Amino acid sequence: MAFSFTTDQERTHFRRNLLLIAYVIIFGLFWAYTGFHTTDSKNWWLENTLTLSAVILLVAFYKHFQFSDFSYTCIFLFMMLHVYGSQHTYAENPFGFWVKDQLHLERNHYDRLVHFGFGFFLAYPLNEVFYRLTNMRPFFSYALPVDLTVSMGAFYELMEWSVADVFFPTQGMAYLGTQGDVWDAQKDIAVALLGALITMAAVALTRKKKRP
Repeated sequence: MAFSFTTDQERTHFRRNLLLIAYVIIFGLFWAYTGFHTTDSKNWWLENTLTLSAVILLVAFYKHFQFSDFSYTCIFLFMMLHVYGSQHTYAENPFGFWVKDQLHLERNHYDRLVHFGFGFFLAYPLNEVFYRLTNMRPFFSYALPVDLTVSMGAFYELMEWSVADVFFPTQGMAYLGTQGDVWDAQKDIAVALLGALITMAAVALTRKKKRP
């Protein structure tokens, strides 16, 4: 799947975008499945507050700004990772335990995978927004997604703290999923930064090779 943007001439009605329709159906069914089969309903709702907010924003702005199919694929993959994590809580995720056993790790690292995915999958859609809506130099269209990844990652950690310590203390530890790691927040931000750097480096190199 190539790195390409949707131009104004290529915009289509939602009903004509079969790929996006498939993503919506698959995600909706999977989201409902995780909700009905969650091991912690209160944590599931907390984790999916941002999920629902993101879906609402994507739907509300669809007529005004359509991402490329590649960007929608990136968004879809990240949201599937996140929703699957919310089903069991990140710290108790079955896939994370499987990886832990296979690689003989000390803890369940599924939360690290999702934070890495946050940077890896969402940096490209952010880059697309800057690339299409502004006249900034290419360097800044690559740098700003990385900067925003760190900023949003830090904001999310602050939000986690407020939820865990102020608003919902009884659900706090399940929501945080630190598993006893005092540097959990810093490591989460670091792996998200790494994911964004990898994606933006790949995009920059790909576009450079395409230039005459």
